[in-house]
This record gives sequence, C-alpha cells and structure tokens, in this order.
Amino acid sequence: MDRRIRGTALACVLFATGLVTGCTAESPAESRRPATPSRSGSPTQPPRDAGAPQAGAQVGVEAAYRKWGLEPLAAPPAAPAAKPVVLSTGGGRIPVISEIPTQEKIVFLTFDDGAEKDPEFVTMMRELKIPFTMFLTNSAISSDYGYFKKLEALGDGVQNHTLTHPNLRTLGAAAQKQEICGQQTELKDRYGTTPRLFRPPYGNWNEDTRAAAASCGVEAIVLWRESMQIKNMQYQRGDKKLHPGDIILAHFRGPSELKGTTMTEMTANLLRHVQEQGFTIARLEDYL
Repeated sequence: MDRRIRGTALACVLFATGLVTGCTAESPAESRRPATPSRSGSPTQPPRDAGAPQAGAQVGVEAAYRKWGLEPLAAPPAAPAAKPVVLSTGGGRIPVISEIPTQEKIVFLTFDDGAEKDPEFVTMMRELKIPFTMFLTNSAISSDYGYFKKLEALGDGVQNHTLTHPNLRTLGAAAQKQEICGQQTELKDRYGTTPRLFRPPYGNWNEDTRAAAASCGVEAIVLWRESMQIKNMQYQRGDKKLHPGDIILAHFRGPSELKGTTMTEMTANLLRHVQEQGFTIARLEDYL
C-alpha cells in the first residue's frame, strides 16, 4: 500500500511534560518492516537492500515473516520531503520529543542500551527489513562494538544514550556534558558518524541536560510514548493504544531479564501489538 503523508509537514515540537516513565526493567523488543519498502536513505545510513532487484521481493519478505510466526506489516509511506520536526531552535534549547506529528498510521521503533548481542536478532532484522534506531550506552556495547556495526549496515541509526547510563538529574552540568559529549566522541570514532539524537537514561533530564546535549552537537532529545515489556506494551496515555507518530521504546535485553524468552520472541510480541492495532513502522531519522 502506497500512502502519502497528508498535507505540508508542519514545524511542530512536542516537549516533555512529565508523562515519561523510566527505562523499564524488562523491555527487549523488535520491529518489522514490509517488502519493497519506500524509504529514502542517507549518506550515513543507506536504505536496506539498496539496489536489490524488486522482483520477488514481496514473496521473499512474506516468507520471512512466516518463518518468525508473523503476518507482514504494510509498507510505510514514502519519507516526507520536508521533515515535520524542526531541530534547530537556537540558544541551546533543542527540542524534546516523544512523538512525530503525522496523521499516518505509523510508529517508530527504538532500542536502548546494548547489553544483549543476540545474533538471531541481526538475522531477524535482516530478513524482516524493519527500520529502527539504536540509542547506545558505551559501557553496555564496549564488549562488542562490531555487533552494532552489523545492525548499522542494515540502515539502522546509531544515536547517543550516554557513556555509563546515569540518572542525569543527579549530576551537575559538567558531569552531564562529559556523559553526553564523551559518548558523541565514542560513537563517532566507532561508527564514523556523530549522532544527531540523544536519549537520557530513564527519560530523566533537566535544562542542564538540554544545554549539554546542544553543546555536543545533538539536535534533539528523543523520549517515547510506549515501552515494550516481555509480552505486553506499557502505554503513557490512558486509552492504552498506539497513536500516529508514536515513538516506542525497547531494549537490547539478555535471557536473565527476559525470564526465559528470547529477544527475537520479545520482538515478535512487539510486532504483533503494532500490527493488531493497524500500524506499520517507519524510520525515525526520515522524520527528524
């Protein structure tokens, strides 16, 4: 299905208002994307399967979904010509967002930390062709930087989640700057691109966080509207359902945290929640 973003993209920024919950103890999840997706690439994050022949692609992706016990998601709309969130506000007051302004039934997947490095997750993402964004913590990924390089090669974005995952509201301005700017440097050195987006651990931030992130070259602080638990989704809104443009939080979690479930099973649960509510998944960096 080829749907277009309705109307001209508006410059709209949603600021955090205390609705944000902390990083949950259980939340590994995954996403899924359609065959023959219409998704524009970028110099640092090429589109998945760029240049691959289209013939038979739909059949191949449907087979991949069956392999993982899933039904295919609809193709996302083409990326908007004008991004609907303005990132440059000046004066160090970068935007803080938890959703993207759109009327399309799309959501955006993000995975935090990096403690779990399940090779089956890479296989699943390669086969299902699902876009997602990684907010990585250096202390969690340092044992195997190469694992996340494989995911980045699929077109998935690498973004900043601090050096050591502290509660930033307990730190002074200088310490916050070290956590954020230090991770900017680490990720640039490891993956070749300086992150544009930052997520504070536990969703906790203050104006020192915002100023520090801006000084490091970050263009937006990204929070979330839903977080994936082992089997179910945790919603911030009282109606307990997805809304167009929502950002979903998941984690790279290991077996001890998943209580016998694997990361791919957790991800399949997440994808079912998205599909059952009639949504599909788009690439966050196409909208920010």
